[in-house]
Amino acid sequence: MAAQTTSSITVDAPASAVMAVIADLEAYPEWTTSVRRVDVLGTHPDGRPSQGRFVLDAGPIKDTYTLAYEWHGDDEVRWSLVEGSLIKALEGSYRLDEAAAGKTEVTYQLTVDVAIPMLGLMKRKAEKVIIDTALKELKKRVESRSAA
Repeated sequence: MAAQTTSSITVDAPASAVMAVIADLEAYPEWTTSVRRVDVLGTHPDGRPSQGRFVLDAGPIKDTYTLAYEWHGDDEVRWSLVEGSLIKALEGSYRLDEAAAGKTEVTYQLTVDVAIPMLGLMKRKAEKVIIDTALKELKKRVESRSAA
């Protein structure tokens, strides 16, 4: 699999608020531009999702895929592709680190491979756009919920 693309953002909220938004898979269509639907297919004993089915519409990439989730305490979640059509490999993670008081540094790592020919440079650029957009959308969602 290709090298991971990584980016970070600081969110003006505690890590618990950030993780609550990340763990609420079924709400993703409310705040992400490319996710149309998410169904939680199973949960871990703590109630967090173990698998989720996503319907994606990201311009030229439209797919329905299933991800498996591993939660590492309250500061990290990792996911990997179980099945997809156009997306043939997907691994990622969010890692949360307390920054200044009441702020959280969110680091997102992502590796994606699709079943359409794409130059390596173009794929890395697409991954970077996906990550940067996801982090900005996550920040906006968490901070708007924290302000409410």
